[in-house]
Amino acid sequence: MKGAPELGKRKVGLALGSGAARGLAHIGVLEVLEKEGIPIDMIAGSSMGALIGALYAQGKDVGLIKNLAIDLGSKRFALLADPALPKAGLIRGRKIEDTLRLIFGDIKFGDLGIPFACVATDVETGEEAVIKQGLVWQGVRASGSIPVILSAVKRQGRYLVDGALANPVPVSVLKEMGADFIIAVNVTPDLRERIHRIGEEQVEAKEPNILNVIMQMVHIIGYRMVESSLVGADVIIEPQVTHIGWGDFRRVPECILQGELAARSCVLEIKRKLEGRKRY
Repeated sequence: MKGAPELGKRKVGLALGSGAARGLAHIGVLEVLEKEGIPIDMIAGSSMGALIGALYAQGKDVGLIKNLAIDLGSKRFALLADPALPKAGLIRGRKIEDTLRLIFGDIKFGDLGIPFACVATDVETGEEAVIKQGLVWQGVRASGSIPVILSAVKRQGRYLVDGALANPVPVSVLKEMGADFIIAVNVTPDLRERIHRIGEEQVEAKEPNILNVIMQMVHIIGYRMVESSLVGADVIIEPQVTHIGWGDFRRVPECILQGELAARSCVLEIKRKLEGRKRY
């Protein structure tokens, strides 16, 4: 239930992590939390987590977010068909920007029904850039600017790229926003699980194309950052999405299902900890 803390007066924050197509699992998590009456008082997101978090904070129904994800998944190639001279990125991102502008309009962060912030990375310094002012679509665009693939976004004199490089699951941002109970959703698979699976199945790795190399690079960096970014979370939900590729946007229902399953397995823990904190 949005913004209605039925389980007490604690300020509950939800951190939605980066993960490209795997981040669609966030939709399933949101659906379960809402059905169970677990309050969400504020949201912070990185990359795909920023898009899903912004949609929910805007007041979009989970069912509508599902339909939007399916629609965008079917248009993924059209959205990327915007080549640029290789100066700041292989893709200008204008079609993506037009789509985000259509979805969010002129809504500003302060207009959202639930307090929301998203994370990007300063490409010059590597520092985290927390965005919680201005137009929402611009913040989401910056948070999901995959290095080399999408052009960096200029904002307040800084050039920003994907938030996964600095803070893949922005728990720390929620603490700064005032949350005192934090649910984190991590959709960055453990690389060791993938290595183990390949070893068991005796699968020979395929030669990656340039997009796969870039995305894997972002994933490796994000994976190494995940453990530290999760510090401070009271409950961590981790959908089983190792088998889903970063660009598998055709598998929206499967991603959402994995989010639902992971969230359901954590519901009792969340309620128990919330109730425990309320008593004391």
